[in-house]
Amino acid sequence: MDYPKEYYEFFISFNEGDYYTCHDLLEEMWMTDKRNYFLKGLLQMTVAIYHYEYGNVKGARAMMQAAHNYLQEYRPFYWGIDLEEVYRFIEACLNRIPHEMDSVAFEDADKLPALPELILLLNDLEEE
Repeated sequence: MDYPKEYYEFFISFNEGDYYTCHDLLEEMWMTDKRNYFLKGLLQMTVAIYHYEYGNVKGARAMMQAAHNYLQEYRPFYWGIDLEEVYRFIEACLNRIPHEMDSVAFEDADKLPALPELILLLNDLEEE
């Protein structure tokens, strides 16, 4: 399947930890089709990680939960992504993101519990 070039770039940026660029790439695709909740779910997931890295705990929690909800209907596999693996990641994040606080100062964000790692792979061999 041929995906938009931004989608391929998203995988590179995500795996490099450049979540701000991921947001821009996904938003550019989503703005052309706002009914595509798969893209919106990935967008919310990357925004959640970005917020968390900067100490916005409440925003990270809300965005990660939104990603969980948006991606549900696309499971188990969609657009070359194993969403079961993504779901395990999202659920692990939701379990690690503190519930007793809303934010920490940017300079203290590195003291928050570390989120699990996810390497996204594009696998066109699976059927959608």
